[in-house]
Amino acid sequence: MVKWTQLFNSDGQDRRHQLHDEASALLPTSRRERLPPPPIDPKEVTKVALRLKHQIEQVIPCELEEDQVTKAHSPILTQAVLETAKSAGGEQHQACVVFCLLVVKKWFKKQSSAELWDADLHDVRAVAAEMMAKRLIEAEEDMSYLFEEVLLKRYSTLIDGEPTPPANAIEKAVDLHAVTVIGSSGYQKCINYLWRGWVVQDDEDPSRFVAYENKVNTNYWAHLDPDRMRVPRYQNWVQIGMSFIFLGLFTGAINTINPSGDLDVIEGLLYIFTLGFICDEANKFWKVGRFYISFWNMFNSTLYSLLTVSFVLRMIALGHPYGEARRGRLNELSYDFLAFTAPMFWMRLLLYLDTFRFFGAMLVVLKVMMRESLIFFALLIVVMVGFFQAFLGLDIADDNIAGDSAFVIQAMLNAVMQSPEFDGFDNFAPPFGIILYYIFTFVVMVILLNILIALYNSAYEDITENAIDEYMALFSQKTMQFVRAPDENVFIAPFNLIEMFCLILPFEWWMADATYDKLNDYVMAVIYSPLLVVTAYLETKEARHVKDNRRRGEEDEDTTHEWEQVLHECDFEADGWDKKVQASKPNVEFDTAVLEVKKLAEQIEEMKTLLYALTEKNWGADTLEGSRFEKLGETVVGDKLGESSSSGGGRDE
Repeated sequence: MVKWTQLFNSDGQDRRHQLHDEASALLPTSRRERLPPPPIDPKEVTKVALRLKHQIEQVIPCELEEDQVTKAHSPILTQAVLETAKSAGGEQHQACVVFCLLVVKKWFKKQSSAELWDADLHDVRAVAAEMMAKRLIEAEEDMSYLFEEVLLKRYSTLIDGEPTPPANAIEKAVDLHAVTVIGSSGYQKCINYLWRGWVVQDDEDPSRFVAYENKVNTNYWAHLDPDRMRVPRYQNWVQIGMSFIFLGLFTGAINTINPSGDLDVIEGLLYIFTLGFICDEANKFWKVGRFYISFWNMFNSTLYSLLTVSFVLRMIALGHPYGEARRGRLNELSYDFLAFTAPMFWMRLLLYLDTFRFFGAMLVVLKVMMRESLIFFALLIVVMVGFFQAFLGLDIADDNIAGDSAFVIQAMLNAVMQSPEFDGFDNFAPPFGIILYYIFTFVVMVILLNILIALYNSAYEDITENAIDEYMALFSQKTMQFVRAPDENVFIAPFNLIEMFCLILPFEWWMADATYDKLNDYVMAVIYSPLLVVTAYLETKEARHVKDNRRRGEEDEDTTHEWEQVLHECDFEADGWDKKVQASKPNVEFDTAVLEVKKLAEQIEEMKTLLYALTEKNWGADTLEGSRFEKLGETVVGDKLGESSSSGGGRDE
């Protein structure tokens, strides 16, 4: 079972900002072994962040268009600005600059919310901090230094004199949803290594990430290790497999109804799986707290609650004698609840298929749409409550208030679903009732629903324009779910029931840690043996591929594409092709107008040099140094040039 560090403090008003900052952090880190202090003093990290904040405030002193900051060759974020930012930490603390830039982005976002009169200015500065972090990541060529020091080493800052929980740039970007940083090549390469298990947390020091020692080991048995179940890719495979099995059990249970009401094997396994998922959700919620609550958590909790109700009804039914009407009614109600969950079972698959790009991008769109829907439902509830009170007021003299209330609620919901029913409102203090319902229908169907459509359209356009970065952010978030809170012993639901009832309760409280860890390894080896056989084969195959790439001097994950198969036979410099390309390629760093102005400036400079040389020859060097040349100016120079040209160069002769 996961052991966690208490990441969220709740002891007083002073920690409120810290709670807000970590609200999006999915899971905290291990609790059994407290994280060691960060490698750099939090005060020094905070000073570096303050230097960077001061720099950005000076670089962007007024409101600018965001495009001027984000475009490829920005005139604002020049190479000199990036070099200055890189030196903010000096030689010793240079690695924390990217992390500090993400902290500065968070500060500017907070300042934007606090100072609404300068919100646009602070938003642009936040974008600039994120773009600077991205450019520094992409400019780093040493991948080992980038991974271990820049992206994966954990740092802390000071809030109210207290150091924040250590975090690295990877986690910070996910928590802040910094899609620009997440979309950088170095960041994605690091996420890819974490996803594959090529970079893992050190067993002795969980704050450090190290390269997988058997990455190039082609021995099959070296990869047949239960600890490899910590790899996010393999955990995701198990979750997808368990989800399909869960769906299969539900399909079998709903299609094989037992008239007697007895539980068969399929239904028993279905409820055992449900218990495992419930325990997993409850454990995470207990460790993380209210910040663990999200749309998918609530969705799964609703599904598990309905299945629990179905199971409880079945157990109550079994308490009645066979053949009794009460037992039959409870069994029927239990199956009704079970059948009611069918759409949720299929929709639940989307939660585990988000690693595929199609489903991932679609889930991002749905997530944003659901968030935008809150505005519509807030307005709708206020409008419906007002009109509902009005209809009841019109019919207050009627004795059948309960029946009228049900009629009004159903008619109002039909109007929301674009199927209004006007019959019956003539009885509500005519003509006020029917007029009021017409007004309600107009407000809901013409105004509110069109607002909802506009919100959905805006959300869809915003996401689809940046769909690739949003998908990469979702994928990074999913990877960090496994990495930032690794299980000491990986028991994915429903296997967590085996851990709880067969390992923790009978053994953990008295057995030595080393012996208990070995026992867990043996149990995991048995449970995951089918998957471990496959993963060991795949890792052996990848090790051969990595070894071949290193032999050729390529990157570990490099794959030879079809256009690269004959590339080694081409020598563009020898055949002159590269020279032709360099001579004909356009300069994309500057606009055409800027290039022409630069060319004109060079020509004017050459002309000035010629004028000075010619005037010096005609008038003498002492004239250039005195005030006479300044008074004569360009007119005298022009006259002498005219004389020189008319004489045909005779004086030179």
